[in-house]
Amino acid sequence: MSYEWPVDVDNLFSERYPQMINAGVPAHDVDAVRAAITQMWSDAPGGWVYEWSALAARYAAAGSHQLAALAYGYAKFPTLADAAKRVAFAHQLEQYLLAASGFGVDFDRLVLKLPYQGGHTEVAVHILAAAGLPADAPVLLVSGGIDTWKMDLHGMFVLMAMHTGARVVAFDIAGTGESSVPMTPDGGAEIVRGLAAEARAMGSGIVAYLGLSMGGYYSARSGLAGDVDAAVVLGGPVEAAFGRDVGTFQFGMDGIVGNALGFDHKPTAEEEAAQFGPFSLRPLLDQDTNVPMLVVNGADDVHVPQHDTLVFEGRRDTEVHLIPGTGHCAVSEWDDVLPMICGWLQRTLSSTRSIA
Repeated sequence: MSYEWPVDVDNLFSERYPQMINAGVPAHDVDAVRAAITQMWSDAPGGWVYEWSALAARYAAAGSHQLAALAYGYAKFPTLADAAKRVAFAHQLEQYLLAASGFGVDFDRLVLKLPYQGGHTEVAVHILAAAGLPADAPVLLVSGGIDTWKMDLHGMFVLMAMHTGARVVAFDIAGTGESSVPMTPDGGAEIVRGLAAEARAMGSGIVAYLGLSMGGYYSARSGLAGDVDAAVVLGGPVEAAFGRDVGTFQFGMDGIVGNALGFDHKPTAEEEAAQFGPFSLRPLLDQDTNVPMLVVNGADDVHVPQHDTLVFEGRRDTEVHLIPGTGHCAVSEWDDVLPMICGWLQRTLSSTRSIA
């Protein structure tokens, strides 16, 4: 189920430009695509998916498969709302797998069959590990958010594999990417629990979870509930974000959320709020069951209120950083933030005993 909705491409570029550059797309190519695009949904010259796909095809023809995967990732951005974006997503996976031999880490792709609401659902995972990593290393689950998925964050996840001493298992949260089920609080959490169980059998039995943006919601939930042994929340909404008026969402986020929730039409603000509101983690925040947690975000985030980071201050075994001068997930400060996260994970994983 999916639907198109009005998106201002100029505003979208204004917000996402730093992320595009940090991901590895050359600035001059981003600038050229930005100048060519006039609207979101037409698969024709001037359309978002058309222009990004044209750039990706040029990269692919030159044998630059990792750049092609990045560009196809932006072609399907921000969600798979039509056939053209689904085609771009298929091309992204194709180019990503062609690039795998140059990742600089060991790579494997598995499709796991996990318990889901009395049945099962298939979850594709990408496993990244530094060469020579011991078989009994801990496992780090990683996921992006509602519009930036596992292949889009490849560079960051390689960094985690190289500098945390953990085997990295990347996946798409429910309602996004290769997921075939809608995003719901309990359903998405059940998938994470199933992944954690699989991950415990992959190494030492110790499992941590790093989630970005909406993935940070699920890492916060699993950390608060004790479903994993350690959790990193980067830009995750946990409470106040779910109580906001949907009409205040910026940069097309109302439609991105609506698609992830499984709507097949543009919902009213009331319909969307009715499904989004129950995500609040207040019941878990009221308990004292959390594992070691690191909570980080930018102070100027337009999507997630500062409350959803600062609410973790004072909790046991919890470190909190609200980074000034940067926005959602502190993307513009990743040169400092990512080494901090790697260091925290190294220290925490080396001193953590499995709760399994």
